[in-house]
Amino acid sequence: MFKILSATGSYSTENTNADSQHIWVRLRIDIMQELTITGTSRNEASSLPATKAGRRPLHEMLTPFPFAYFTAALLTDIAYWRSDEVMWERFSVWLITGGLVMSALLAIVAIIDLIGGKQKPAGLRVLTYVVAVLVALFNVLIHSRDGYTAVVPTGMTLSAVVFVIMLAAISGGWALSHRRLGAKQ
Repeated sequence: MFKILSATGSYSTENTNADSQHIWVRLRIDIMQELTITGTSRNEASSLPATKAGRRPLHEMLTPFPFAYFTAALLTDIAYWRSDEVMWERFSVWLITGGLVMSALLAIVAIIDLIGGKQKPAGLRVLTYVVAVLVALFNVLIHSRDGYTAVVPTGMTLSAVVFVIMLAAISGGWALSHRRLGAKQ
C-alpha cells in the first residue's frame, strides 16, 4: 500500500482508494472554482457589443501596419544601396505605397473611432504620425524617379526620417487616441 496525503493533511495507509478518490474530486472542484470567471458565460460575453465588452479601439489594431511597411522600405533601401539591384528599389516603392494606403485606412478607422465619442485624439502623437505620413508621401515621389539617385542618398534618408518619426509617434503605444474621462465602457 502507498502512503498518501489525505484532505486533512495526515498520512494514511488504510483505505487508499477512497482517500485518493476524495483528493482527486476535491482537486477537480478547486480547479473548477478557479476557472469560474465572474459568473459570465462565454456566450453572454461574446454577444456584448465591442463598446460594452471593453475592447480597444479598432484603429489601434491597424497602427502597426504602416510602421511595418515604412520600416521594411528603409531596409530595402539599405539593401539597394549595398547591392545596386533594381529589385530592391521597386520593393521600396511598393512598400512605401502600401504604408500610405494602410495609413489612409487607419485615418478612416480612427475618425470613425473618434465619432463614437468615447475617444479623444492624442494630440502630439497624432501630429507626429501625420508628419511621418506626409514625409512618406514625399518619399514615394522621390522613389518614383528613375535611377540610383532615387534611393541614394535622398530616398534612403527620407525613409530613415519616416522611421524615426514613426518610432516617436508610437513610442507611447499603438493607440492614437485616449479614452475620454467619464466615458462609460
